[in-house]
Amino acid sequence: MKPALLASSLLFGLAAGAQTPAPEDPYLWLEDVQGERAMAWVKARNAETESLLKSRPGFEALRTELLQGLNAKDRIPQFTRMGDQVYNLWQDETHKRGLWRRTTLAEYAKPAPQWETVLDLDALGQAEGKSWVFAGANCLAPEYRRCLLNLSPGGSDAVVVREFDTRSKQFVAEGFSLPEAKSQVEWRDENHLFVGTDFGPGSMTDSGYPRILKLWQRGTPLTSAQTLFEGQSKDTWVGASVDGHGAKQRALVQRALDFYRAEYHLVTPKGLRKLELPLDVQPQFWNQRLLLRLRSDWTVGGQTHKAGSLLMGSWKEFLAGQRRFQALFRPDATRSLAQLVTTRHHVVLNISENVASKLEEWDLRGASPKLRKVQAPFPGTLTLKPLFDSDLPRDTLADRYLINYADFLTPDTLYLARAGSDERQTLKTRQSWFDASGMRAEQHFVKSKDGTSIPYFVIYPKGATANGRNPTLLYGYGGFEVSLNPVYSASRGRGWLAKGGVFVLANIRGGGEFGPAWHQSALRENKQRSYDDFIAVAEDLIKRGITTPKQLGMMGGSNGGLLMGAIVTQRPELFNAVVCQVPLLDMKRYHKLLAGASWMAEYGDPDKAEDWAFISKYSPYQNVRADQKMPRVLINTSTKDDRVHPGHARKMAARMIEQGHNPLYWENIEGGHGGAADNEQRATWQAIEYSYLWMQLGGQ
Repeated sequence: MKPALLASSLLFGLAAGAQTPAPEDPYLWLEDVQGERAMAWVKARNAETESLLKSRPGFEALRTELLQGLNAKDRIPQFTRMGDQVYNLWQDETHKRGLWRRTTLAEYAKPAPQWETVLDLDALGQAEGKSWVFAGANCLAPEYRRCLLNLSPGGSDAVVVREFDTRSKQFVAEGFSLPEAKSQVEWRDENHLFVGTDFGPGSMTDSGYPRILKLWQRGTPLTSAQTLFEGQSKDTWVGASVDGHGAKQRALVQRALDFYRAEYHLVTPKGLRKLELPLDVQPQFWNQRLLLRLRSDWTVGGQTHKAGSLLMGSWKEFLAGQRRFQALFRPDATRSLAQLVTTRHHVVLNISENVASKLEEWDLRGASPKLRKVQAPFPGTLTLKPLFDSDLPRDTLADRYLINYADFLTPDTLYLARAGSDERQTLKTRQSWFDASGMRAEQHFVKSKDGTSIPYFVIYPKGATANGRNPTLLYGYGGFEVSLNPVYSASRGRGWLAKGGVFVLANIRGGGEFGPAWHQSALRENKQRSYDDFIAVAEDLIKRGITTPKQLGMMGGSNGGLLMGAIVTQRPELFNAVVCQVPLLDMKRYHKLLAGASWMAEYGDPDKAEDWAFISKYSPYQNVRADQKMPRVLINTSTKDDRVHPGHARKMAARMIEQGHNPLYWENIEGGHGGAADNEQRATWQAIEYSYLWMQLGGQ
């Protein structure tokens, strides 16, 4: 659900033991992910959907067009800096699963850089007979020679961990290795790992994350690893984070109590030392300073700091029991801290102001910090990435960082910025993948049911006016403090805008667009506020004459898929198309399926009567009715999604079919929670969605 957290392993499945379907849930058998009966049902539904949508005129042309954008040579290679080199995973029509490759930053800046292949994922999968998907690498500083590669079978969150040597470009014989699991692994040093994994029965939390953290020595069996910390089964997960190496290393054990609260314990020679911090704070080390992002108000040192503030203090003083912090950022009604990066001497703040990015930086070189506003592209979305490597004593990039700029109609540009000035070097720029001439983007605000002002963006295709005849797609999420910002999408541009569709992005409560308060105002018993906000935007689109219910569609995935299910069961008359992606839908059982237990801080515990009282009012699976007139819905998911159980989507589709609502259902056999394992699969997924939308909303 949230990128910062790992997803859990499979905790529930009928394959693990026979179960009798409860009378109120005759489709429980569809939760058996790989069960013969369930998969036969999936294949039958897939065949029906593909027969209808793939046979539509222009489907293959659309899929080809989308694949061209996904495989475009001018895509900006996203990279991770490791020492003097930058590493990137590149997927295209020849390398579907990707090349893990590297070059220098100076070479990267050239129009046609030369890359050195480190690992060919397609070749590896072919040699081993596995459908490997690259899920990241954790490399040991400062040499970055030894890496722990995460290899996912088919795109699932569960990964195989294998040690790899970036010099020899080979897996290390007899190196560190873990079988498929939802592991959390960090280097202590070349011969020791902090490891949380499936150690056997009772070693995982109810959410499917590691419950136990151990220190594992090279050359010894995992069974002999030293236990450092044990959480409780009701915790979300236990893991480690490491800053620096050698004598300067700081290692923390994190015990996540739920999705938003955690305890932190410093690893010392004398054992673990618990840090006295608010449970919902987000700490970050920066040299000898401690940066704290607050999710709730905190009174410290005689001063109260508001939720959403960023504080800075001395790490040494903090360990000595002194609580002196300076506020580097204070939020207000329109401004929130979206992101921060650090250089050797600067803290750069990415501030969201009414869902547009602005930059400020603090210079810490003098006796007192100095604040400066950075002149940067506006009013779209800026994304920052650090380059400073504290493990390199003489880092030539010590005061450099990356800025990416994009908006709905402007392709991405990646800049190399220098802290302390507005100097920027353009590294890469994408070409336009659709003709945006004549298109325009506007921001509007609408009052929700309780009077709260909700912003949303409208992107008009060329020549569109508010004539009430525009095919319109409304997108939303509204959960887990995730912000939706203006971004450039070749797929959306080609599949929707360039063909005459209006696109709308709703910044509803539950997201992070206006800081923690915006998110917390739509938690648990107040979750309905997210849905009220989305409904208000839909009604405003109709009121403004932008569209009509007959030509209004909506789309959302994961928590946004729950949003789709809640809206279509509450206000089906507002829409004529619904794309419900990798959704949560059965909120009576969500906490018993895969990672669901980790989300109870967001939704509540349906086993508690007082929580089910409010959850039951919006849970789509319990609220869909045969006597409702509903639009034809497209529900799509992935068999390999081991984060949000595909049973949610399957059961909802089955119940809707039973009730006569005639939904379309499509399940990609691979792909994980992202829906697709490679660009070929992504293009098919997107082509099915856009073909469905044009079928329902007209115009194509």
